Amino acid sequence: MSAAPSHLSVAAKAALPTHVAIIMDGNGRWAKQRHLPRVEGHRNGVESVRAVVRACGEVGIKYLTLYAFSVENWNRPQDEVDTLMKYLARFLKNEIGELNKNNVRLEVIGQIYRLPEFVQEQLKKTQAALEKNTGLTLVLALSYGGRTEIVEAVRKIAEQAKQGKIEPAEINEQVIAQHLYTHAWPDPDLLIRTSGEMRVSNFLLWQISYAELVVTPTLWPDFRKPQLFEALEEYTRRNRRFGGI
Repeated sequence: MSAAPSHLSVAAKAALPTHVAIIMDGNGRWAKQRHLPRVEGHRNGVESVRAVVRACGEVGIKYLTLYAFSVENWNRPQDEVDTLMKYLARFLKNEIGELNKNNVRLEVIGQIYRLPEFVQEQLKKTQAALEKNTGLTLVLALSYGGRTEIVEAVRKIAEQAKQGKIEPAEINEQVIAQHLYTHAWPDPDLLIRTSGEMRVSNFLLWQISYAELVVTPTLWPDFRKPQLFEALEEYTRRNRRFGGI
C-alpha cells in the first residue's frame, strides 16, 4: 500500500464499506519494542480506538466491529486480564461524552456473562446512554470467539428442531445467520488486521466469508486515521466478485 493518506480520495468516498471489522493486534509488541510493560501497549491502544471510531463516524461508515477481547484471551496471565478489564470499564465510562458527541451507539457481542460484574454494569450504563444515537454503530467483540458463536447458534437451532419448531430440511444459511450474535447487522465488507499477522484468529468466521482483507504491518497503538484511510483506499481498489466472474 502507498503512504498513508490524510484525506480520502473522491473514489474512496464514493465506495466506502458499510461495515468495517478490525482485529486490533500488536499492543504487546508495541510495548516490548519500547521496553515498557505490556499493559502500556493496551493503554496506548485505547487512543487508537478513539481515533478510529471518530474517523469512521466522520466519513459515514455505518458499522465498526472491534475485536477487543477473545475467548482465548482469558488464558493470559491473570494480572494482565485484570488490567484489561479495568481499562475496558474506564473506557466505557470515560468515552460516553465523546461517543455521544459523535452520535455513536454501542453494541456488544460475545459471552458477556464471563466479564467481571463491574464491566457488565458499565456496559449497560454506556449502552443506555448512547441508545438514541443514530450514527455509527460501534460493536465491541468481548469474550468473543467465532467458533463459539457458531456452536451456540447450532445449539439454539437444534433445540428448536427438537421442539418441532423447525424441520432439519428448513435449516439454511439464513436460518443460521439469524441465530448469530450479529443477526441485526450486515456482514463486514472490510476486515483489517494490524501487526502484519496473516490469520483471522477465530474472528467472525461466518460473517467474513466475502469480506475484503487488508493486513497492515502497523501495530495497533500506531494505527490512527491515516492508516484507516489507507485501508479504505485499498478496499476501493478491489473488485468484489462474490464468487462470480
